[in-house]
Order: sequence, then structure tokens, then C-alpha cells
Amino acid sequence: MLYALVTEFIANGEPVGSRTLTKKYGFLLSAATIRNVLADLEESGYLAQPHASAGRIPTATAFRLFIDALMQERHLAEGEANRISDLFNELPPGADLLRETGKLLSDMSGATAVLVRMRTDRRTLSKVHFIRTRQLELLAVLVATDGTVDNRFIALEQPIDDATLERLHNLLDEVAGGRTLAAIREYFAISSSDHRGELSRLSQVGNDLLQLVARGAEQRAEIVIEGQARLLDQPEFGSVDTIRELLRTFEDRERLVILLDQAITTDRVNVFLGEETRRMVGCPVSLVAASYRDEDGAPGGAVGIIGPQRMDYPFVVPLVGATADAMSVALSKKRDTERA
Repeated sequence: MLYALVTEFIANGEPVGSRTLTKKYGFLLSAATIRNVLADLEESGYLAQPHASAGRIPTATAFRLFIDALMQERHLAEGEANRISDLFNELPPGADLLRETGKLLSDMSGATAVLVRMRTDRRTLSKVHFIRTRQLELLAVLVATDGTVDNRFIALEQPIDDATLERLHNLLDEVAGGRTLAAIREYFAISSSDHRGELSRLSQVGNDLLQLVARGAEQRAEIVIEGQARLLDQPEFGSVDTIRELLRTFEDRERLVILLDQAITTDRVNVFLGEETRRMVGCPVSLVAASYRDEDGAPGGAVGIIGPQRMDYPFVVPLVGATADAMSVALSKKRDTERA
């Protein structure tokens, strides 16, 4: 009966009464028996009754039980699965993978999609280049193997001449491809101690510059939000205070990064319910998220759908999982193609 009530509430968003359960779900029980069961579920903390004359709605405890034990995930239709695979198969070189994936997820779910890519020092790079902007400032350009670009300004303690930068770029062209930022730094650190003369000095310069880049890169992950207006259109977020807190969350994206980081550490689809997210996000939103793997098979980030507690979990959970899996496969194929 709890399964039926949660399913009905997800579909319509209205309190569910005993008459609806009898008519739509075919319980061969008397109306009095159904009312008694609903009363017991309410007493146990699974249901709430907004008004004395109204039906009942599921609580967060009911949603957690529904997701963990009762829910029957819907198999994605062939057209839906093909739409996901087509995105990654047809994505042109240099396209923004996170943004295109976010658009697809938001469009297919009708909700807000949120995606995060691991911090730059943990992603595989294809090129690193420095552009002088001021005498004591450089723009570090890091091109990842998935085609995305991360730009970061770094302040220098002392100027670097153009000849040194050119020699450093030649060295970076030889060693940067296929390495993470941390691995390139490690290479330079070893090279500066194992060699003498110009190569040692150049490696030390490279290590110092990359250390400055890493300080900024470690402080934030890249995050993309698509379909933001869809979240604000939800009736559950109708109050001014809730909307204000949601907008703050979107602006201070580190809140979402902290939440998504929890999904990156597991290989399953995670569901964070409204009240479970309030402490980290600032308001009770629900998040369905799954991690994906980068080109080297290491955790690359997470994709997810964010919305109210009343979410179509039987559809959203497999949708997010399939998208994360397809993204991992696409990045793995990209790596194999580039190495071939």
C-alpha cells in the first residue's frame, strides 16, 4: 500500500486518499481496513496528512524506503537508450562534453541537470601552455584529453623571459600528453634533481609554474548546470525563501560540488533526498547522481538530476546510471583512438 501511495503521489503531487488506492490499485480490502493501514503508516512516520479531511502524502522516510527497497526501476525504452548513445557517438571534436550531456539529461528528464568534472590536477591532459598577460602574470591553458580547456591566471614572484618560456613549451610538448597535472609536476621534480645545468633549471621552472596552477585547480571542480529554470518552476519551490536559497546554491557552486563529490566515490547511482541535502546545499533538494570514469578508468566526475523530493525515481535513476555509463565508455574509446 505504501508503494502504491508513493507511486500515485509521484505521478500527481496531490494527497492520496483511500478511495484512490481502492479504485486505481485494486486492493481487495474494505475502505475501513485501508484507512486503518494508512493510519498505522502515518503513526510510524511514513505518511503525513496536510489537512484532516485530505488524503496523505509520503514523508522523506517513505521515499527512502521506496527507493531502497520497494521501487521497480523502469527499463529505458530503445529510443531513449539510443538517444544517449547517439550523443556520445556523434559529438564533434572539441565539443563541451559536460554541457552537451547536461542538455540531454535535462531535456530527457524535464528537470535540472548538474554535472561535475574532477579537479584539473586529476584529469589527463593533452597540452599545457603559458601565455604572458603582464610582466608578473601568466595565463595557464590546460587542454584535457576530452577536448575541454581550463584557463587559469597565475601570479609570478619574478618575471620569466620569452626564451625560457619557449624552451619550457618545447619540453611540455614532449611530456604533457597523457599525464595528469600532478604527474607532470612529478616528472619535473624528478628531472630537476636527476639532471644538471639547463635541463635541471628548466624543469624547476616548470615545476614551480605548475605548482601555482595546481593551487587554484585544487580549490574548485568544473561544474555545469543545465535547465536551471525547470527547477524554479517546480511547485515545491514556490516560496520566496526557497527560491532565494536555490539561487544562492547555483551561484555558490561549491555547495553542489561537495554534494556530488559523495557520488564520485561509489560505482552506483546515489539518491540524496531533500532533508539529507539541507545541511550541505542550504535547502531541501533531492539529487540523483552517478559517477563516470575518465579516459584512464579513474573517477572522472559525476552526472545528476536535481529536483524536489517528489521525483520520478523509477525513471530518473536508470536514466542517470545509463548516461554515466555511456559517458565512461565514450571517454575510454576516445583514449584508445588517440593512442592508436
